Amino acid sequence: MTLDYRQAFELAPVGLVLSRNRTMVDCNQHVCDMFGATREQLIGQSFQVLYPSADEYERTGVRIELSLNAKGLYADDRVMKRIDGRFKGEPFWCHVTGRALNRAAPHEAGIWSFEDLSATRPVRTELTAREREVAAFLMEGMTSKEIGKALGISHRTVEIYRAKLMRKYKASTTADLVHKLVVG
Repeated sequence: MTLDYRQAFELAPVGLVLSRNRTMVDCNQHVCDMFGATREQLIGQSFQVLYPSADEYERTGVRIELSLNAKGLYADDRVMKRIDGRFKGEPFWCHVTGRALNRAAPHEAGIWSFEDLSATRPVRTELTAREREVAAFLMEGMTSKEIGKALGISHRTVEIYRAKLMRKYKASTTADLVHKLVVG
């Protein structure tokens, strides 16, 4: 049996995207289904169309570049948005993993996987872009100081966002907040 890489790409159990300079140059059907789009709506588009805001796209790009430069690999859980269909604009939690093909120029070319986490982690309350970022890092078990460093803000500012999240989710402790973020 001959190994058909195109068929493997298409039948992968996760969404896969090939990119150049943060633009999608190819994707499998799983990505199209996840984001509620056709290949024609995604190919040639910036990844920005998949983010809830342009600001999150820019800030995440900076974090991705630093990690890809250092390790050649990047992974996180983040809120993305569906771009078309009956759920157009709907936010959902997504696990994203990427690899740079050239660590010296991390955005030049890469391969990315996307896993829809919405079945186990629904987005239940309206969050700001920064609250979504802080929530994602809290779910990774990071401290306020670590989150502040990752986002380029003070740990006190992170604590303010964490307090806002705790109010929105009616959580009494950070552990309770993380639990509520994970289960929705």
